[in-house]
Parts: sequence; C-alpha cells; structure tokens
Amino acid sequence: MSRHYLMLAATTALASSFTAPALGAELDCAAVAKALTSDQTEAQAALVTDIDPASVEGKTLASDLGAICQVSGTTSPVEGSRIGFEVWMPAEGWNGRLQMFGNGGYSSSMPFDRVSQATARGYAVAVTDTGHQGSDPDFARDRPEAIDDWAYRAVHETINQAKTAVGAYYGKSADYAYFDGCSTGGQQAFSQAQRYPGDFDGIIAGAPGHNRTRLNAGFLWLYLSNHEAGVDDRQIVPNEKLPMVAEAVFAQCKAQRAEDAAGLASDPFLNDPLSCTPDLQVLVCADGDGADCLTRPEADALQAMYDGPRDAATGERIYFGWPVGSENAGANPERPGWSNYWSDFASTERPARVSFWQIWAFDDENWSWWDVDLGPDMTRADDRLAERVNAMDPDLRPFRDAGGKMIHYHGLADPVVPAADSISYWRRVQQATGGSEDFHRLFLVPGMEHCGGGSGPNRLFLQSQLEAWVEQGVAPERIEAAHYEAGDAAGSVLFTRPLCPYPQQAFYDGTGPENDAASFECRAADEPQFEDLGHAWLR
Repeated sequence: MSRHYLMLAATTALASSFTAPALGAELDCAAVAKALTSDQTEAQAALVTDIDPASVEGKTLASDLGAICQVSGTTSPVEGSRIGFEVWMPAEGWNGRLQMFGNGGYSSSMPFDRVSQATARGYAVAVTDTGHQGSDPDFARDRPEAIDDWAYRAVHETINQAKTAVGAYYGKSADYAYFDGCSTGGQQAFSQAQRYPGDFDGIIAGAPGHNRTRLNAGFLWLYLSNHEAGVDDRQIVPNEKLPMVAEAVFAQCKAQRAEDAAGLASDPFLNDPLSCTPDLQVLVCADGDGADCLTRPEADALQAMYDGPRDAATGERIYFGWPVGSENAGANPERPGWSNYWSDFASTERPARVSFWQIWAFDDENWSWWDVDLGPDMTRADDRLAERVNAMDPDLRPFRDAGGKMIHYHGLADPVVPAADSISYWRRVQQATGGSEDFHRLFLVPGMEHCGGGSGPNRLFLQSQLEAWVEQGVAPERIEAAHYEAGDAAGSVLFTRPLCPYPQQAFYDGTGPENDAASFECRAADEPQFEDLGHAWLR
C-alpha cells in the first residue's frame, strides 16, 4: 500500500557506550547463524562490506554503510508458515539500539534503503518479508497460515530472531528496541502493541491500515460507486476530472474557513478538512458535459465516495468516506488521488484487492463484486478475519504497563486510509485507558498524503522524538515538520510547521514569519464532528 518512506533524522539522544568489536568480527558474525539455527529456523550470516544490489531488490543503499554483519534467515513457527527475515548489524559504532521497519501493502518487499541508512547511523536493524513473496493478497491461496504471518506473526518472530542475533554478535542485549512503520507498517505497529506489548520499547505508527477488513470494504465501495451496476469497462467519473474537483472543493473549503482557524488562510492545503462540507451540486454542468464541470451521475458518484459505505439494512456506517482534500493527491497524473484505489492497479475493470475477498474472506474465487451485500457480507468477512487481520483493540494498557511509548501520525490529505479512522481509534483508546497522553499520542499532519508527500509539512523527524520519550521521559509536546523544495530533503526548506498532539492544532501567533514553526503555538481546538462507525463494525 505505501509508496513513500519517511527519512529518519539523526538521533540527538545519547548512544550506548558499548561498541562492537572490530577485530574478530567475522568469527562473531559466523556465530550468529549458529545461535539462530534450530528445528524451526535456518540462518546464514556473513561480514560484508559490499552488498550486491540484486540482493536488496535494487534499492539505493547508504554510501557510508561500512562493514556489517548481514544475517538472512527463515523461520517456521507453525506448520504452513515460512517467514523470511534479515538483520543488519554494524561491525563498528553500534549505538545499543535495535530498530525494525515495517512493510507496505501486501508486499514482501523489504525497505533496504531505510535499513542501510539506519545501519550507517549505528543501529542494528531488522526487517521481514511478512511470510510470503509477492504483492497481491493471492499469496494466501492454499496457504492460510500466510495470512497470520502477514497480519502479525512475521514481525513478532522477526524481532525475536533479531534480539537473539544482537545478543550473539555483540555479547549483550539491545538497550532499546524500536519499530517504525506506515500504512501496513502502521497496522503492524498496532498489532505488536496489542498482541505483544513487550516486543518494542517505542513504536512509530503512521497512517495505519489496522481497520483492514473495513478499509478493503472502502476500496470496494469506491469501485461500486464509480460504475453502473454490472458495467466494468466504463467508469462514471474519469480520472482526469479529479484535479478539477480537487481545485473546486479546495476553494469551497477555504471559503468556509473561520477567521480564527488553525494554520494560515494562505496555506496551500487544508488544516481541518474534516470540518469542510463540499457542495458538488454547484459543479454540475448546466448542459451536457465538460472538462470543468460534472454530469449529474458524476456528482452523485463522488458524493457516494465522500459519504462512504453503509449497511443497506440498518443504515450504519461500515467505513469512513474518502477525505476532502485528498481527491487529487499523489504524483502520478494518470492515477491521481482516489483513482489509485477505485480500481485495481493492474486493471480498471475490477476493484482493488479482489483476491482479499475471493481468497481471504470467502474462499470462493468465483465471488463477484456485483453480488455483494455489504451488510451481511461484511459480517461474514469479519467473522472469518477480524480477529486475525484487524488491530482495533483500544485497550493499550498492557503496552503502557510494559513501558511502551507510541507516536501515531496520519496525513489529513491521505487518499488511501482516511484520517478519520485514526481519530476514531484515538477516541476509543481514551475511553479504554482513561487517557493515553503518557504513552500514546496522535499527530495529524495537514496537507500530507499517504505516509508522506503533499503540499503540507510532510517531512517528519520522529525517531529522535521517540527516543527522547522512551529513554529520557521527554514526551513530544510538539513536533516540528518541514516542507522542502520539490519535496526533496536535499533541497531548501520552504517552511516549517509544528505538529500538535491531538486534539490540539497549530495557531499562528500573528507576528512571526509565516514560514517558521516558531511562529505557531499548539493549543486546544474543537474536535471535528463526523459520524463514527456503527458498533457492529468495530472489531
């Protein structure tokens, strides 16, 4: 699901004084494989200074990586499971920390670019293929255990293997273990906090797809809303109209903005899109069709997408509508914003994630989306999958009691996972825990798309903030984010803006430079009002 990976800032916290040995490192590295090998686990380990690009899926690695003990292995904790993992450990300069990065979508791809960057900064780093190969949910065909591997087991097993590897190589355990993931990585983050609260000391959870069964119902709803019944070869709303819609809705939302609202009136993004109600009727063509207006069927289809899916029998909301301000998100003009998930990546004539329904939910590859009844069919899907693939338990007290800390963030212009899902979950966490500010804080990012990108302050330097919270007890009262020229961190900073712990927002002080985060203060704001999911769909 995720196409963006956020760069970690160099940590400002003090590193461990323990340093990996330079001499004899090859012997120590070879010993790691022996420490990991068991009836369930096979592993290889070697000290390397040059890494074959093909072995890291062609990803660009850090130029200052240095010598590392590279561990590759597979583990099969239950019959039918086969989880691949890698652990990279710097031969010199280890900072005493173990870092794990999450995955994207249903992909087995491992983020070796991020692995190399963190290893070059002194971290031991772990990643997993989530128990399969490929990027489509059809990997579970005839492999039901692969669903559990993907949903939660692979991360748990991998971090356990990584902890053993670190101990075998360095002769001591890691001082701290951290996890960082967005999208499916955000789902993995919450799965760990809920199922295995002692696995990580600190967790970064971005744009979590942890309401997985309903998220896929949302994608299915986009397709059904954008097609006449039974007609797969013609969309109602063409992709090329999304930029026009986004521009018109943006103007409407800016006109609705109160004078004392958060952010700036001149911001090229919406600071509070959940408080905006677009009026698509004013975009309807006076006569016929045109590039700068909508036909009546187009307006109705888009309105259905804004509204989101409901149970036809009870009227209860099954999932959230697609977010205002995200219609044209993304860098691909051929598949902008909502169009990325209102049909399959490979074919516009079927919904996204069809195999999730055919293989995972119903075990029926003849299942047709045109026969769906979202109320009873969602119940069937949840009965089979919710306990396995969703991570919606709001009772994070075991994670809190284990000493864990979590930074949870979500872009308000996310066209993949609606930010309302994160807000809804945060509210439930408050109820279940009596307040979570001591261990779990949500930061909403105006103008940021899915895990990054967008016109807002989209470069988030969270690792140092998390380490200060975990290691020094300094909670993040505000997080300074940046927007770089052309979106590239190598370019100049165009502006900075503080991110505030929800439900606070960033308000301009009225005097300082508008492009400087120091000119903004975090203070209480009214929470956005939106209809939550029906009780039956909260599992």
